[in-house]
Amino acid sequence: MRRDYTIYFFAAIGSFLIVFIALPLMVIFAKQAYDYKMLIKTLHDPLVLEALRNSVLTATATAVLSVLFGVPLGYVLARKDFRGKSLVQAIVDVPVVIPHSVVGIMLLVTFSTAILDSYKGIVAAMLFVSAPFAINAARDGFLAVDEKLEQVARTLGASQLRTFFSVTLPIAFPSIASGAIMAWARAISEVGAVLIVAYYPKTAQILVMEYFNNYGLRASRPISVILIAMSLTIFVILRWLVGRKIKV
Repeated sequence: MRRDYTIYFFAAIGSFLIVFIALPLMVIFAKQAYDYKMLIKTLHDPLVLEALRNSVLTATATAVLSVLFGVPLGYVLARKDFRGKSLVQAIVDVPVVIPHSVVGIMLLVTFSTAILDSYKGIVAAMLFVSAPFAINAARDGFLAVDEKLEQVARTLGASQLRTFFSVTLPIAFPSIASGAIMAWARAISEVGAVLIVAYYPKTAQILVMEYFNNYGLRASRPISVILIAMSLTIFVILRWLVGRKIKV
């Protein structure tokens, strides 16, 4: 049998994207290592620490809200056919295609001073752009659950709600957890909408841009490195916990 090199050819082509993503990460960490004094100074800056705390707290709150409201909607989309379902799904996906600066304008026009320069505004902006990840992941997770399992539970006397929590939800959990993680990641990376809706209280994403505009690349780079390291660490830990849960 002739040896097929297709997979190696595809790997060689695909490796371009791996290098393209990994190279800037390695370069920024390497350059910051030569300027470690600036990094240490930044780590002792109360404004930076508060901004990092704001980013983590608001992104976490956003992920929780995405799951709380997204899981029930995902279940409905997976289990029920109804008139207007395609419209609902389209609305769910709309935030993916709208420029995020426009999202900020829309939220301000809609909610005005109720969200302006507040934690509510930050969470609202993050939720708008991250909710589709949680909803679609939950929907796909529920679609992967064999409905016959639910029917068996119902024939044994379980209510629909009990069947959901004892059968459907545990099986779909990996997908839901992945959606929550992606929602968190998308939330903590949001800049455009947050910039317009809530410049204050300041998040790390906004502070990076402010430092870059006011003080240049050297001042903004340490915050960027800290934010990258923190986000990647939390992301990897969450992925590991989900993977461990699946194996168990």
